[in-house]
Amino acid sequence: MQMAGNIFFVGLMGAGKTTVGKLLAKRLGKTFYDSDHEIENRTGVNIPVIFELEGEAGFRKREVMAIEELTAMHDIVLATGGGAVLCKQNRENLSQHGTVVYLRASVNELWHRTKNDKNRPLLQTDDPRAKLEKLYTERDPLYREIADIIIDTGDQSVGSIVQHLEEILNKHANAYR
Repeated sequence: MQMAGNIFFVGLMGAGKTTVGKLLAKRLGKTFYDSDHEIENRTGVNIPVIFELEGEAGFRKREVMAIEELTAMHDIVLATGGGAVLCKQNRENLSQHGTVVYLRASVNELWHRTKNDKNRPLLQTDDPRAKLEKLYTERDPLYREIADIIIDTGDQSVGSIVQHLEEILNKHANAYR
């Protein structure tokens, strides 16, 4: 099925933005991008190395440039990094250039999905679960602010999340015809 327009995923790390985004893009015949992967491709190093060399502020500058370029494209599905919504410019670019889908999961779910992932620089702390709780509290209102659609991922399969999302997107598209 072909559906016009961009679809942008926001949500915390571990929410499933990349996994769900890739499958949705395939089903809709769109090109998939992941802003973190784009940044890694441009710099030639992974995100933890950027954080180590440039700090979070340096990474966020790169993220703003990547998201600005990606949101200017057409007919894409984009998975953003969990902190992309911290920057007002990113929130504006996302909400103005496509349908924003917030994939929401509980802190317990996110912790279960990310606890063994060493490629998450913000979780390399003494208490990564507490850090996830803090990030959820800070970012949830920002995700909600720009979300056109909110999907609770819970323990659903990727396939059922994508199918549910396709149904919502169809209703969303038909409402504007």
